[in-house]
Amino acid sequence: MARLRRLAARTLLGGVLAVSAPLPASAEIPVDLELVLAVDISGSVDPEEARLQREGYVGALLDAKVIGAIGSGPLGRIAATYVEWAGDHYQRSVVGWTLLEDADSVRAFASAIAESPIDTAQWTSISAAIDYSAGLFAGNGYEGTRRVIDVSGDGENNRGRPVEMARDAAVAEGITINGLPILNDRPNPWGGLPPVNLDRYYEERVIGGPGAFIVPATGFDAFAEAILSKLLLEIAGAAPVSEVAEWESPHPIHHPTENP
Repeated sequence: MARLRRLAARTLLGGVLAVSAPLPASAEIPVDLELVLAVDISGSVDPEEARLQREGYVGALLDAKVIGAIGSGPLGRIAATYVEWAGDHYQRSVVGWTLLEDADSVRAFASAIAESPIDTAQWTSISAAIDYSAGLFAGNGYEGTRRVIDVSGDGENNRGRPVEMARDAAVAEGITINGLPILNDRPNPWGGLPPVNLDRYYEERVIGGPGAFIVPATGFDAFAEAILSKLLLEIAGAAPVSEVAEWESPHPIHHPTENP
């Protein structure tokens, strides 16, 4: 299994929402988790890698353990949306907010992801991806005990505002950001070298909030295993117990070399 790292937060989320009283028709649906799956499709991700990412998410969602984890929560349901992102000009909600509460609803969500065309765009703006994803929670029709943005990618922020600023703004709204950095030694399509220590970059500059953690994937071939591990942890509200460190903000600003 991919190496797991967790950053513990200074504060904990509040208690589980009460659901015993009937809800008015206009009320938001209470769920255990509101989850944004934010996936990098920037220029550094070639068509084969993009395919492996997409298949990794679809396969993980269809795994019986994920479906079981959703049903085992206090409310037995979560809400999720699938987003693809690249530079600061490109963020796309591939599949909108969907209630996942049984095998049929999860299969429908996974099928909608699988059937959507895979696009690509230049540059890598993790900050814009976080800003866009954080904005998706308001008015989405759900009220989660937890709100999580799950960011996966194979490069550092090279467009838009500093990623630390976007992270801190999201965390201030009570959102947790988890990371799935894809570690590989393949040159970028334009010939540039892959980033070094991307897992550390995600730990220090991308993730944050209550119980935030990363699950690195050691290459695109290992992505399916990593995303399955990460989804199970996120749905269960658990976290890896190895290498615990306290999350603090802000970190020093880092400006990586600008490559698409």
